[in-house]
Amino acid sequence: MQYRTKIATTIAAGAAATLAISGCSAGASDETLENGDKQAVTIAVFSGWDEGIAASELWKAVLEEQGYDVTLEEAEPAPVFSGLSTGDYDLTLDVWLPTTHASYIEKFGDDVVDLGAWNTDAKLTIAVNEDAPVDSLEDLAANADLFDSRLVGIDPGAGLTEATQDKVIPEYGLDDWEFLTSGTPAMLSELKAATDAGENIAVTLWRPHWAYDAFPIKDLEDPKGALGDAEGIHSFGKADFADEYPTLAGWLKDFDFDSERLFSLENAMFNEGDSKDYAPVVKQWISDNQEYVDSLTK
Repeated sequence: MQYRTKIATTIAAGAAATLAISGCSAGASDETLENGDKQAVTIAVFSGWDEGIAASELWKAVLEEQGYDVTLEEAEPAPVFSGLSTGDYDLTLDVWLPTTHASYIEKFGDDVVDLGAWNTDAKLTIAVNEDAPVDSLEDLAANADLFDSRLVGIDPGAGLTEATQDKVIPEYGLDDWEFLTSGTPAMLSELKAATDAGENIAVTLWRPHWAYDAFPIKDLEDPKGALGDAEGIHSFGKADFADEYPTLAGWLKDFDFDSERLFSLENAMFNEGDSKDYAPVVKQWISDNQEYVDSLTK
């Protein structure tokens, strides 16, 4: 979302240095698999973007089972797009279009290739407990007493916070509500406590996020479009990706990762798991979703 990534998309000069320091390993091996693809593939992962981390870890496990040598490298969006344009990265799986990363596509579009959208449900939201007697942001002001006139947000500097302050609150008459902003962990803690206690709560959130799998919540309709439209999450490769990875390019073109399935993987990795070694968690998730995973490489 343009709001979620406002700070990330204004990373200044220095970004290229991050790429140089990262020691990208694309092209480290010229060996070719029987399916015609290069064996070594480097996937760039946007730092802190859970959906991209989850999708990348899933594909790493899937591709390694197919004989690929996969390297995941985390970076901010600016050096990722720069690295794709120069061929230092082969692939990234978390490009939000048509809005969030539009400026990067405008700048690097001639040197990168769109491999297709794998999810079309990416958006900013205001969520409430599933049994709350409201279904739209238009209903909140009239039911302020049910929520103690309280909206729980994330970080004060986040784009989602800005969108809520500048658009949602004034457009839906919530100016007299208390808007709490401290951080995502604090918001999630309050969300858990309220849903466990059967209490009403309204929070700022975004899709995709594992909270939708972990807690009984629902999104409020946004008839005024204050939070923007849904976007697609695309895979993008370097310009000659399909030439070097013809089989993988086909798999990614057909890749579809619906939100509910994605939520379950994210929840297992970031909520239920207690380690940043995601491999065992992903392996178990694959076992539990074997039919789906098998379909990714057919």
